[in-house]
Amino acid sequence: MTNTFTTTDGAEIFFKDWGTGQPVVFSHGWPLSADAWDEQARLVAEQGYRAIAHDRRGHGRSSQTWDGNTMDRYADDLGELIEHLDLHDAVLVGHSTGGGEVARYLGRHGSARVAKAVLLGAVPPVMVKSDTNPDGTAMEVFDGIRAGVAADRSQFYWDLSEAFYGFNRPDATVSEGARRAFWRLGMQVGVRAAYECIAQFSETDFTADLLGIDVPVLVAHGDDDQIVPLHDSAMKSAELIKNATLRVYPGAPHGLYGEFRTAFEADLLAFLAH
Repeated sequence: MTNTFTTTDGAEIFFKDWGTGQPVVFSHGWPLSADAWDEQARLVAEQGYRAIAHDRRGHGRSSQTWDGNTMDRYADDLGELIEHLDLHDAVLVGHSTGGGEVARYLGRHGSARVAKAVLLGAVPPVMVKSDTNPDGTAMEVFDGIRAGVAADRSQFYWDLSEAFYGFNRPDATVSEGARRAFWRLGMQVGVRAAYECIAQFSETDFTADLLGIDVPVLVAHGDDDQIVPLHDSAMKSAELIKNATLRVYPGAPHGLYGEFRTAFEADLLAFLAH
């Protein structure tokens, strides 16, 4: 079943709602859509859960909004989806930018409707390098992403897909299909939303959000993530979250693929059942 709902500021948000049982709500990474979670949504729905995945505003089948492309609004959209469906005891699962969305949702709306959360390859606590985050990624890297999106986003997304899945490593088994799928989802994103989201995933500081989380959290990350480096994300997030379980996948990239996907799905099901 597929549905849409309209947010309080007039954006139409597309979401999938599969299966029945305890809700598992998936938030996707940049520049993708709910489709990036299809395999995991099908998996949990087949295991007796209710899988819900939405397209972030400006992405996929949701409204290509001009305004509201901010992390606070992303989190509020997630909150409005949860309220629209009247979800309780939900498990929030966020990848990359979606992990930031989950953290900010918990920071802004609390955990009254949430049982636990999963941060996979997630951007918190904060990505960009600064005096207070000397281990971060230089602003020049994000300026380069902005330049790529502005100049030739089609070629940029195709090139990005290689590092996203770790296909640029010497021993990688390359899937052209995975790269084409990444490109296709990226090209469905409104260019303004894609451009503005770069600052949101790179410059937002989620430290206070993480410190306030009071539900169990699985923090999962590949140690060969070339997009969101492990040392400045999951390692720090796991220390800030009160009840965190850290799972590091040796040799794994940013995008779920191959052995990484298999291992994460097993950990996800175990965490849901625990």
